[in-house]
This record gives sequence, C-alpha cells and structure tokens, in this order.
Amino acid sequence: MIDAVRDGFGAPHLHSGLGIRRLQGNYFACRAGLKLRLVFRARAGVLYFITAGNHDEVEAFMKSL
Repeated sequence: MIDAVRDGFGAPHLHSGLGIRRLQGNYFACRAGLKLRLVFRARAGVLYFITAGNHDEVEAFMKSL
C-alpha cells in the first residue's frame, strides 16, 4: 500500500483510486481498507507515514497537531 501511494502521489487519476485526501497543510490520508486510513506528510519528494487508524482516530490525531 505504501508503495502504491508513493508511486501515485501527485498523479490525480491515481489519487482517486487510492483515496488520497488532503487533511490539512501537507498532511494527507489514504484508505488502507474499509476502516483503516494511513496518515502521511508530504515534503520535498518524500512521504513520511505517521500513523494509521480509523476515521475517529485520524480526526483526533489531526486535532492534536
């Protein structure tokens, strides 16, 4: 999954298939299953995967920033 996100990031047609969404600033999330989302940060050609969780856990993480 992480490889697919890395390879598809910045390509709008692939974004929709991977479910990549901007959360805030340089923070993004993508689906990794029906209930699991991966949160990552994009910086100068590098994606830093930070956490995984369900919708509520991702929302709580973003509020903690």
